[in-house]
Amino acid sequence: MRSFPFLALLVVLGGCVAPSKPPPRPVPRPVPIQTPTPAPVPAPLSSDWRDWPFTPGDWVYRQDGRGSVALFGRPGMEPLLTLRCDRDAGAIYLSRTGVAPGAVPMTIRTSTAMRTLNTTPVGGALAVSINARDSLLEAIGFSRGRFVVQQPGFPTLVVPAWAEILRVTEDCRR
Repeated sequence: MRSFPFLALLVVLGGCVAPSKPPPRPVPRPVPIQTPTPAPVPAPLSSDWRDWPFTPGDWVYRQDGRGSVALFGRPGMEPLLTLRCDRDAGAIYLSRTGVAPGAVPMTIRTSTAMRTLNTTPVGGALAVSINARDSLLEAIGFSRGRFVVQQPGFPTLVVPAWAEILRVTEDCRR
């Protein structure tokens, strides 16, 4: 029984110990605010349009019941620019995908010519009719590597002058 006072003393001393505190709550880290990455600022275009980068895309040539057609754009997407021969009308329709409330003048620049044409809204495009014998078609087809299509309110198209343009032109002149 001698151990009883010793045990009682241990119990009393054990009661004097302060209760353990729960571990401190972690301090919440500030959540970083996600800010959108700004779009890269395009390099300013040189004053000479012949140095401007090409609009991404390729030309595709096809024949159909009305004549032939050359489509420019990215594969699998709506064409940005279309040249369509209508043999019966003796005309080539140049159209650009886009919608406008009315006619928007279209300026075509080549290495040898510059002309502004009045367009007509047709479906989801703005189109212009060019006589199949118009010299503008040669100017487009033989332009030094590229030609430019500009319209207010639309991005400028810098288009490669590939053989498809002259194929459609020749198809319409037969």
